[in-house]
Parts: sequence; C-alpha cells; structure tokens
Amino acid sequence: MPRSLLLLCLGSLLCGCTSVPENLPPAPSVPPAPAAYRVQVGDVLGVRLYLAPELNEDVTVRPDGRIGTTLAQSVPAAGRLPEEIAADLKRIYAAELKTPELTVEVKTPSPARVFVAGEVVFPGEYDSAGAPLTLLQAVAKAGGLRPTGDPGHVFIIRHGSADQAIILRAAYRDAIAGNTPAADVTLAPFDVVYVPKSGVSQLYIWFNQHFQQFVPVNWGFSYNVNPYVNNTK
Repeated sequence: MPRSLLLLCLGSLLCGCTSVPENLPPAPSVPPAPAAYRVQVGDVLGVRLYLAPELNEDVTVRPDGRIGTTLAQSVPAAGRLPEEIAADLKRIYAAELKTPELTVEVKTPSPARVFVAGEVVFPGEYDSAGAPLTLLQAVAKAGGLRPTGDPGHVFIIRHGSADQAIILRAAYRDAIAGNTPAADVTLAPFDVVYVPKSGVSQLYIWFNQHFQQFVPVNWGFSYNVNPYVNNTK
C-alpha cells in the first residue's frame, strides 16, 4: 500500500474523529492472504530467458519503483504483478531478440513494513527481516507506549480492497497481559498501529494549558495533574 495513501487514511481518521469508535471489528489473529503478490520497492527480481540464458539476471526494485536490466533501463515494477513486468520486458526485448520468452519471479521480497504512530516513544516505520511482526513486536520496536497512551483503545489501519482503509480493534491490553495469546495478532504489510491518548492524559494537557496559568504562584503548591497516576481507562 503506498505510504501516501496510508498517511491520508490516518489523517482522515484522526481529523474526523474525537474518540476511537467502540464498535470496531477485532483484528484477526492472522491477516488474510493477499489475492496476488505485488512487487515492492527493495524486492529482488529474477529475470529468466529460456532461449538466451546469458541474459538471465537478478535486479532490485529501485526507490523510484523501477528496475533496470541489460536491455531495459527503466521499467515500472513497484505495485505491479510479476507477470505484468514480464510482459513489458518481453515487448522491449523483442527489439533485440527474435523470441524473447521470459519470466519474472520474486526471489527475495523486501522486509514487511508496518507503521506505529500515536502515543509511542518512537513513532515511525518498522520492518522485519523474517516473519511478519506481531502487534507486541511492532509496539516494542517503537519503544512501547508512553504513559499518556491508552492501551485499551489501540487500533490498526489496514489496506482493504479497492484501496479502502479498514479500521480494526487491537486487544493490546490482553496481549501485553499474556492471558490471551491470540490477542498478539500478526500484522499485515503496511499496517498502521495507532495508540491514542488516554482520557486522563487529555485532561492533563487541557488542565495544565488552560487552568494552571491562572493559579497564583504564592499559593505554595502546584495544581499540575499527573498523567501517570490512576491511568486505568
């Protein structure tokens, strides 16, 4: 899923909602298998020609989403099926070869990437070199929840069909407690894990921004609200 689409979905959700909906469907323990694999930036592709093996080569999808081979300098690859890339290469190779029968295969997929945002220590993009990340692994890579994070309302934004965003409820509190192993769901590539602020932390921010300025300094004590205490929402 293109990062721009993910960011647009995330921005639309956060701008259009003041709280996380309570009736979100739960995230499945294992994401559904995609109908067909689409090539991603960083994938290593094997280009194989049956009748001209000397032109066989492995190429990496560049950051611009294209590949270059001996006979084709710039071919769109990211977001496409290997068969679509092979059709383009076959058409280009036909200018040099009489019967350019070739295939394109994904030899080494790029690491599965997910995004962790909201009230975590290090929001950002994370990937795994092997098996896909689980919910707990992704949050751990992001440094864990901040004290202002709400473990009871974590949700996942997933790429659905027709480039539609699907919002799923993540049982992070159950997963971190270890009582429900299935709650530590496996994330799909390009999932966004979002940790919202807790109600207590929102009260803390509002109180200290809008009320604390009016407290006389000669009262001898502070009205600062501590967000780390009684954060049980």
